[in-house]
Amino acid sequence: MTDTPGGKPLWDRSAAELAAGIRAKDFSATEVAKAFLARIDETNPPLNALVDIRPEDALVQAAAADTAVAAGGELPPLLGVPVSTKINTSLRGYASSHGVAAWAGAVAQDDAVCVAGLRDAGATLLGRSNSPAFAVRWFTANDLHGRTLNPWHSGHTPGGSSGGAAASVAAGMTPIAQGNDIGGSVRFPAYCCGAVGLRPTVGLVSGVEPHGAQEFDSPMSFQTMAVHGPLGWTVDDVRRGLHAMVTPDLNDPVGLPARPPLGRPGPVKVAIVRDAGLARPHPTVNAAIDDAARWLGEAGHEVEEIELPLLGEAARLWSLLLYQELRTMMSEIELFGDDAVRVSLVSSFAAAAEIWGEQPSLTEYIRGYARRGTLISRLQRLLGDDRILLTPVCAEPPFEQDADLAGDARLSELLAAQWPMQAVPVLGFPAMSVPTGVRDGLPSGVQLIGGRFQEDLLLHVATAIEARATRARPSFAGGLSS
Repeated sequence: MTDTPGGKPLWDRSAAELAAGIRAKDFSATEVAKAFLARIDETNPPLNALVDIRPEDALVQAAAADTAVAAGGELPPLLGVPVSTKINTSLRGYASSHGVAAWAGAVAQDDAVCVAGLRDAGATLLGRSNSPAFAVRWFTANDLHGRTLNPWHSGHTPGGSSGGAAASVAAGMTPIAQGNDIGGSVRFPAYCCGAVGLRPTVGLVSGVEPHGAQEFDSPMSFQTMAVHGPLGWTVDDVRRGLHAMVTPDLNDPVGLPARPPLGRPGPVKVAIVRDAGLARPHPTVNAAIDDAARWLGEAGHEVEEIELPLLGEAARLWSLLLYQELRTMMSEIELFGDDAVRVSLVSSFAAAAEIWGEQPSLTEYIRGYARRGTLISRLQRLLGDDRILLTPVCAEPPFEQDADLAGDARLSELLAAQWPMQAVPVLGFPAMSVPTGVRDGLPSGVQLIGGRFQEDLLLHVATAIEARATRARPSFAGGLSS
């Protein structure tokens, strides 16, 4: 069964609609799984968004969900809802390859904590989403699994590093996808593919891998900036994915001991920041900001435009702290990485050197972390519990494929354009990428930034944008645009 009585295919249903329909026995979890597997068969071959798809595994999970429905009693919130997981996050019985050919056989014996949260919520874990090697590019390709294409236009990136997750959600392969983000890897792919992506507050979702997984001493930037978060086709899909992934875990060095309150939605003050002094926004980016600001005003929110150099300073700190620590991993990347990730990082280091010099001193590095604390306190005071920021996701439309391999000059432009992606991880605040429509054949969108642990406030405001934006799936009728 692929269609409901209203004529809408099951693969185009939201997570809420799927979970409710399975509970009400309007359709079974098995029928849902088969509908999404058929959609994957239709759309994944040209996109290469999902890898290691095992239909038999998905159908076993779906059959277990149907048995639970038949037995009655309390059912988990995502029962039977298909969700993909990323190739750099442990899923029991599947390789955590990180897009590295040498690690193709690194089969996980158990789930990462955030994946266990999705499994406990009843999700059907369906397919692994593609990523660049080591998840350190804004483009998605690797020597093990190949290139992922943007479902709107093959000449533009689907984003990275969660590019497979975003492309699969936009194409209707799953309503929810798990991703992770240290410099835009959830938010930028969502922007490029016209999906919704949420980067939670650091510590809200556990980043701990299962016991027995290969351990390595994670750099400080990975501990304080990297998070797991959901992508989805709708704001409510993302909300439901987030609530399943919130995993109190004291084994995480920045994890929280309990679930914090997730905000108090109500009247919101919206402060627009178009430019942090690093890159002027493209006209289509400004148009998306204008649309979102108008819609939020119509929804009754108070909207104003402000200057906030703090965000530009935070973005510059990102290029100091993260890249200095990535340099310490280059021996492993040189040994196991592909040519693209090596070339991209060399140009990235050159771009950072334009800001910090070829060899930043230990003093600059230490002062960078000290300054980070000051900026966090300043931004939290500004936002409080009733204000959010509305910014670009990126100062440019979705980049052309492999723009980071086009030389140091182009990489410097990318780094500057991605200031909204970089500022947030340094500060550890939650942020969302919300689509606003399609312009010149490519998705457009905006970023919302909230105070710490104010995810529900962001979701509340994002819902107002979603209600007014024109949404459409990319068309595959005539093949991908190129």
